[in-house]
Order: sequence, then structure tokens, then C-alpha cells
Amino acid sequence: MSSIPPEMGSSPLPQGDGAPPGRTAHRVFIGPDGIRAGWRLAIAISIFISILTVITILLVRVPQMHAWAAGGGVAALFFSEGMLSVALVLTVAVMKRIEGRSWADYGLPANKAFGKHFWQGVPYGFAMLSVVIGLMAASRVFSFGGRALTGGEALRYGLLYLAAFTMVAFFEEFSFRGYLQATLASGIGFWPAAILLALAFGALHLSNTGEAIFGAAMAGAFGLLTAFTLWRTGNLWFAIGMHGAWDWGESYFYGVPDSGVVLKGHLMNPVFHGPAWLTGGTVGPEGSVLAAAVLGLAAIGIHYIFPKRGSSGDQAA
Repeated sequence: MSSIPPEMGSSPLPQGDGAPPGRTAHRVFIGPDGIRAGWRLAIAISIFISILTVITILLVRVPQMHAWAAGGGVAALFFSEGMLSVALVLTVAVMKRIEGRSWADYGLPANKAFGKHFWQGVPYGFAMLSVVIGLMAASRVFSFGGRALTGGEALRYGLLYLAAFTMVAFFEEFSFRGYLQATLASGIGFWPAAILLALAFGALHLSNTGEAIFGAAMAGAFGLLTAFTLWRTGNLWFAIGMHGAWDWGESYFYGVPDSGVVLKGHLMNPVFHGPAWLTGGTVGPEGSVLAAAVLGLAAIGIHYIFPKRGSSGDQAA
């Protein structure tokens, strides 16, 4: 038998150091759990913007809706937050079918809607703000002032703003600590996602007239606090109640600026007469250093109210 020298024989085809193009593209878009988190976020944001654009085009053609949007106050708040909330819910409804997930996976279990956790969060949020206001009053930099509304008008505005700020809280918590948190956490982990989204949440507040860097930082810290309630309770209902009550207390009950915005139809006519670092100035109580202390105390309270859950519960969060 004759042998063929190795250098004369056929050699295997060069393999290269990468995977076939089709497989590489597949890995870019698809991970172990399906479509990668970044692409899911991009799809969701595109859907949200598209739906919101369609809703806006349709509603602004209705004369009464256009008048509400331009009128300011509680009507404009309902109009804007209503559109955002509807667009968000429709977006998540589409995404949960794409991702094969449930509402509970995004922090909104239907069987707990406006249940025990929500009604625990409402007094907690109002108490947090009241402690900040009380500390300012005790420091003689805040006066409650006289009543701006009385009787039936006060009740009407109070109920309308309660509903409106519940909607505000629903949109902000379900977007940042709901869908975005759940999706981003599937890629980088719960707390890295919570920190990034808290930074984004705080930065978003800088677009408000009268907002300041410290106030935006406190808004971000508030976002971390609500993420902590999600981590401990497994859902967003406590956070929604707490967030809505804080905003209601600022904008309606105490009548102070909320992230630099003062709305029409508030109950009291308060007066600040002290340094901005203590009163919050144009930002409102969340721009005060006292807010930082109260947020810290609130986190400690939540730590004891909602004991740490087991590993399976943590995974659900």
C-alpha cells in the first residue's frame, strides 16, 4: 500500500474563529429565555410611542378633550395621565403575549388590585410627606396658611385629585418599576436595574419647571424606595398607594409645589420662609434635605413592616 504524504492530502475546510452568520445573528437577538431584554425594551418603547401617538391624534380632534388638555389643573392631569396609562396598559398587553408572561410578572397581580397593600401604602405615603411638612413647620420655615377651598368645592377637588394622582402613580410605577424593571432585571439583575431606572426617573424630573438637581435626586431616591417595596411585597400596589398619596398631599392637601409644579385647586395656601435647602424652595418638600432623612426612615419602616421573603419570592420580584 502506498501512503499519501500529509501535505498532499485533502485538508479540512477552514472553520474560522466565529459561528456561522445565521447563528451569530440568532444569538444577538435571542438568549436562553427568548428575545433578549434590550430588544424587548426597544419593541415595547416603539409600541408605546405608536399607540400614544394614535390616541393623541384621535383625542385632540374632540373639542372638549382639547379644551381639557389646554385648561390646566385636574382636567389636564386626567387627560395626560389617562392617555399615558392607556397606552402603557395596551403596550404591556401586547408584550406579555410576545414574552409569554402574566401581569403578575410585571408587578401587577390582578387578584391584589387595590387590595391590602394599596391601602397600606396610602396612609404610609401621606404620613411620610406629613412628617417632612411637620419638621419644616417645627423649624419655623413653613406656615400652613389659610384655607383656599371650603365645603363642597374642597371635597370635589380632593376626590378628583385623589383619582388623578392614583393614575399618575399607576403610570409611573407600572412603567418604571413594573414593565421596565421586570424586563431590564431579566438581563442585568433586580438591583442594577432598579438603580439605573431610579437615575432615569430622577433625571426625567429635571424637565419640570422649577425642579432642581437635589429635588431630582430625591425623586430618584423615591424610585429606589418603591423598588424596595416591590422587592419586599412582590407587587407594585403598595408603591402605587404610597406614591399617589404623597403626590396628593403635596399638590392638593398642603398645596405645596410637587417637583416644581403648583396645580390649581389646592386646599391650603402655605408659605415658605426659610432657605431653599430646608424648604425645598420652588421644588417643594422633596427638594428639602428633610426629605432625604424621611425617605431613609421610610425604608427602615418598610424593612420591618414587610419582612424579607424567601428566595423563591425574591425571584418572583
